[in-house]
Amino acid sequence: MTDILVTGGTGTLGRLVTERLRTDGHEVRVLSRHSPPYAVDLRENGGGLDAALGGVETVVHCATSPRGGDERAASNLVAAARRAGVAHLVYISIVGVDRVPYGYYRSKLAVERMVEESGLGWTVLRATQFHDLVVQALQALAKAPVLPLPAGIRDQPVEVAEVAGRLAALAAGAPAGRVADMGGPEVRTFESLARAYLRATGRRRAVVKVPLAGKTYRAFREGGHLAPGRAVGTGTFEEYLTARFGGGEDGRRG
Repeated sequence: MTDILVTGGTGTLGRLVTERLRTDGHEVRVLSRHSPPYAVDLRENGGGLDAALGGVETVVHCATSPRGGDERAASNLVAAARRAGVAHLVYISIVGVDRVPYGYYRSKLAVERMVEESGLGWTVLRATQFHDLVVQALQALAKAPVLPLPAGIRDQPVEVAEVAGRLAALAAGAPAGRVADMGGPEVRTFESLARAYLRATGRRRAVVKVPLAGKTYRAFREGGHLAPGRAVGTGTFEEYLTARFGGGEDGRRG
């Protein structure tokens, strides 16, 4: 079996990728800023990165931060992977990074290009937003008595465990380049997702749709972050809500 390093291996996605790879019999190392023995901050290129990559054949790069630093981290990782003779670099990206002019998306696109130009064997998978992230956003918005939503926005959330399974399968295979996008089973209005979340959590909030302005908002309204032709995920938002909160099974589609 392959020796594999998972960056961000303690995160929402990386933890599940690690579990799946180990279940499949692979030797897996977890690289994270605070998890020995491979506690490395990729952004700082500190000591330990070369040791973490020693003897590794494949790297699954899940580490990321919307607060910045992804490009610097990827540059350090690619350089170290070259030194170590890594054969396969697998990267998880986001559907729409080439269509939505959002700062975090642009950074993810820049990392994609670094991976493609790394000189290593590579695979890039783009996925739509995870159920977890949608709920995280709604939790923040629902803190006020009124729940404001950007008007006209749809989403296509996908179950993170399904993305982890796909990444693990790609890591176990040969470099495949840019593979087909992975989207959730349904394209939903953000309002319908919000109302399903409120029902599942027993919260009562007035929902107000707020029109916004700008290129990024327009790109989201036009569905640049969606992959309706790649609705290959099976886990629905209501099923996720039921598992997490014990409700949401009667949520309506919208």
